[in-house]
Amino acid sequence: MVEGEKGKKKVKVITINADECNGCRACEAICAAFHSDPKYGTVNPARARIKVHWDPLRNLYMPVYAGPNVNAECMGRDKYIIDGKEYDECLFCRATACPSRDLFLEPDSKLPVKCDMCEELEGKEEPLCVQVCLVDALKYEEREEEMEEEPKVEELEMSLDYLANKFGWEKIIETAEKLKLAKQEE
Repeated sequence: MVEGEKGKKKVKVITINADECNGCRACEAICAAFHSDPKYGTVNPARARIKVHWDPLRNLYMPVYAGPNVNAECMGRDKYIIDGKEYDECLFCRATACPSRDLFLEPDSKLPVKCDMCEELEGKEEPLCVQVCLVDALKYEEREEEMEEEPKVEELEMSLDYLANKFGWEKIIETAEKLKLAKQEE
C-alpha cells in the first residue's frame, strides 16, 4: 500500500461480556497451555495472553486479553460507573508494557507479549479462549475497517528503541533468536 493510500484491513476482536463471566479461568488455562513450550506441555498462568481479574468487593470477573505495547504510563486514572458500581480504568486496560504493571510479560524473557488470536492453530476459526468459554463471556469477531496507511518505519524503530531501553538489546536479540528457532522447528 502506498503511503497515504486508504484500504481495508481485517481486524480480529474478542468481545468481552463481564456480566456473563463466572471466573472459571478456563480461558487462561487453555491460553497458557497453548503458549507453553512444548505446546500443551504445561499450564503456567504467566504464559497466558488473557487474564481474569476478580474484584471481590464488587464480585466482578473481568477477562482482559493482551493488547498493544505502550511507551509510557497513561495519563488518566479515570473511573467508570457501571450498574451503579465504580471501576478503575486499569481494570479494562489491555496495554502489555505499561510501566505501572507487569500483567502481560513473557515469564522467561520478561518481554511484553500480545494476544496472537491463536494464529498458529490450524483448522480453527476462533481463538481457543473463545472456544472453551462455556458461558459465552468471550465472543470472536472479524470485521473489515478502513485503514489509513501501514505503520511507518520510524514508528517501528521507536518501539524497538523503547524495548531496548527497558530490557536491553541483548535480551531482545536473544528472544528474537529463540523465536526464530521455534518457528524453524515447526
